[in-house]
Amino acid sequence: MIAIFGGTFDPIHLGHINMAQQCVQQCQLDTLYFMPCAIPAHKAKPGISDEHRINMLKLAIDDNPHFAIDYRELNREGASYSLLSLEELRAENPAEPIMFLIGMDSFNSLDKWFKWQEIVKLCHIVVYQRPGQHCQVSGELAAYKENAVTEQLSQLQQAPAGKLFFLNGLQVNAASSEIRKKLHLNNDIAELLPTNVSHYIAQHHLYQTDE
Repeated sequence: MIAIFGGTFDPIHLGHINMAQQCVQQCQLDTLYFMPCAIPAHKAKPGISDEHRINMLKLAIDDNPHFAIDYRELNREGASYSLLSLEELRAENPAEPIMFLIGMDSFNSLDKWFKWQEIVKLCHIVVYQRPGQHCQVSGELAAYKENAVTEQLSQLQQAPAGKLFFLNGLQVNAASSEIRKKLHLNNDIAELLPTNVSHYIAQHHLYQTDE
């Protein structure tokens, strides 16, 4: 199976790492690819350079043999639409199951994504839930959930796309937006960041100015 974890990773934090680890363990993956976006379609553009984000991502995943980086969205011009990346992946791997890892907040707004109905035909959606988050969907997204959801990993392994799977492991409450705010205020958040990422941020004085 091919597994992709997209995001700005601005900065990468222990919540991201836990989310990825839960996906690898529960979905029995050999490799999960972090796919940093350049210009996110649904968020503000990152306030720091792509180089800093990639350097921190490399530091955070360097010691995990199951983690790797997919650079395709950084190498593409224009907005980082998930649809385009999944279309590319599907063209490269016509019959391979593709898993797309997202958070519960992203799943709850999936019907606002560019051509989301096409996205769910190209991959399986795997959802991670942070503490305090709940599945709150309605309309067409609720209908998709009812038809696609499964608790059987074998259904993801045996089909190239179309299923919905909720992770149920350890939860870590961390969000990049809150981390950036705390860093800007010089608050101690070492418990939310990999140690080498925390050192990199301090070394380069990141997130100290207004974004």
